[in-house]
Amino acid sequence: MAAKSTLLCIHRDPAQLSLLRDNGYDIVIATNGSDGLRLFMSHSVDAILLDYHLGLLDGAVVATEIKQMKPQLPIVMLTEDLELPDGALESVDAVVTKADGSRFLLAAIHSVLSTQPPQPRAGKPRAQTPVHLRRTGRSREWADREPRYSLSPAADPKDLPFSPTEWKGIWSGRTRF
Repeated sequence: MAAKSTLLCIHRDPAQLSLLRDNGYDIVIATNGSDGLRLFMSHSVDAILLDYHLGLLDGAVVATEIKQMKPQLPIVMLTEDLELPDGALESVDAVVTKADGSRFLLAAIHSVLSTQPPQPRAGKPRAQTPVHLRRTGRSREWADREPRYSLSPAADPKDLPFSPTEWKGIWSGRTRF
């Protein structure tokens, strides 16, 4: 965590957030989703603390908007209970219920600030299937047929971690680790 992190707190009751300031965080406060998004665009922040129940724009909508603009920015969702609509937590990095208490909230904020986001890989992402084992034919009925594999001329079978037969067993599920 940085020496003094700045949090954007989008919360209906800002008086409940004094514990963050008491624990060394700089906070920028908005009381609704629209103001929160405006402050997000105009301030540099290290993390977002977001109340789920905000009124017109609920916390899930605000979190999705923020992640579309800055996917690496951590978001902690604060909610009264965990019974939320499907997909409400897709864009958040941590969830804290109000019943969990202030220590748990502080721990969640510290955790998301301390965790390094995964670094993007340079260039094109690699395929998960090795090149020499990629299927040569594709159709809608592929699950009903035996897969066809081809070894590329550059691939020497003795340099491969598994033989083509072993790969077939892994692919089909007969070989398990």
